[in-house]
Amino acid sequence: MSRIVIDNGAVVTMNDALDVHFGGTVIIEGDRIVDVGPSAEVAKRNPDARTGATVIDAGGKAVMPGLVDLHYHTALGKGWSDHLPLWEYLQTCWYPMIRALDHEDAYYAALASYSESLRTGTTTVNDMYRQLGALAQAADTIGIRAVLSNDVADDEHNLDTLADNEKAFRDLHGSADGRVEVLIGIEWLPLASGALLRDARTLANELGIGIHIHLNESLSEVEISKEKFGRRPTEFAYDCGILGPDTIAAHCVWLSDLEIALMRETGTQISHNPTSNAKLGNGIARLPEMLAAGLNVGLGHDAAECNNSRDIFEVMKWASLIHRANRVDASLQQAPDVLRMATRNGAKALGHDTGELAVGKKADVIIVDLKSQQFTPLMPDNPAHLYSHLVFAANGSCVDTTIVNGQIVMRDRQLTTIDEQEVLAKANECFRRVIDRMVVPTEY
Repeated sequence: MSRIVIDNGAVVTMNDALDVHFGGTVIIEGDRIVDVGPSAEVAKRNPDARTGATVIDAGGKAVMPGLVDLHYHTALGKGWSDHLPLWEYLQTCWYPMIRALDHEDAYYAALASYSESLRTGTTTVNDMYRQLGALAQAADTIGIRAVLSNDVADDEHNLDTLADNEKAFRDLHGSADGRVEVLIGIEWLPLASGALLRDARTLANELGIGIHIHLNESLSEVEISKEKFGRRPTEFAYDCGILGPDTIAAHCVWLSDLEIALMRETGTQISHNPTSNAKLGNGIARLPEMLAAGLNVGLGHDAAECNNSRDIFEVMKWASLIHRANRVDASLQQAPDVLRMATRNGAKALGHDTGELAVGKKADVIIVDLKSQQFTPLMPDNPAHLYSHLVFAANGSCVDTTIVNGQIVMRDRQLTTIDEQEVLAKANECFRRVIDRMVVPTEY
């Protein structure tokens, strides 16, 4: 069994006590963390750990759990038509583009997307897209942990069906050494009927998997839902049985008090995506109220078209700053709480043994270089100062090493599993072909 010893780093455990071990060690065997703590104590417990191991000197670096991107879309058209509001953008760009995808396009789009995520410290993506076979192949190739769901809508919208999603589950769930999982994906209520939502819950229960859905993203969605169903989106989702602890509801910008209560009653998981919501002009979610209600809230970037970056370090900044500015309250979303959203909360939402450096947890670990202007000055042995820099100063360029499931997929800023330049060139070629094949409706 392979062993990795990460030594002499500032180990940010994200445990209940938020312990940081300055001069700490993490030992990985296979796909699990087997010891973590101050270096002297770990060495005493494991005198032969270095024998035959890959030893990484993390001096001058922080060792922390990999980040979880809780709402993700593989994206081929990053930055394309990004001047439009949500509904117009979806109808004239996003839907035509994903309808024009083939397997190769989706494969290279996923490799390019996942490579940016791994480079910036994300080890798990909760990815709703199409061509899930291609996405699973890309996740297997590059080494990321990927939870995949189809983009399911009613048949007339020419996206995916529940039958597509069931086939993806049966073909792909548990592949790539368990790193690939499949959920049921529902696009959003403007493209769904009550029958589809009820059938989605039935299928999810039969397969023993969860649901990934957009809810209350925009004011237009709320108005469409009220006109179509006579109910707000989360109210109607509740009526149809969609909500629950196995459901990840993305965005939730325009939740009423009642809808927050329904989320709490059902234990539904929330993905907060502040950069996407801001760029698309969709508003600011009621995050303080969600947290006060006891909801589990993680962080997502959404799609690169919606914020031009898959960097969850940047999302963390927004997840604090936008609410402090909006509420005129600097006490909101303190740095350790935001980092917990990006690690433990996202892992909890997906039911994963990740998001924390602790014995028995899956070995999804990143190493962050502290020897830069981003982390200067840094008071030695001061956890609060380190947490502040990780959330408010850092970006993904500080990530030096990324480990997923006990495998080193990036070391010294070099991806180890793909030819990165070839992937980027292929993704550009696929983008141009998809643009040529797109059919953009004149009316919608």
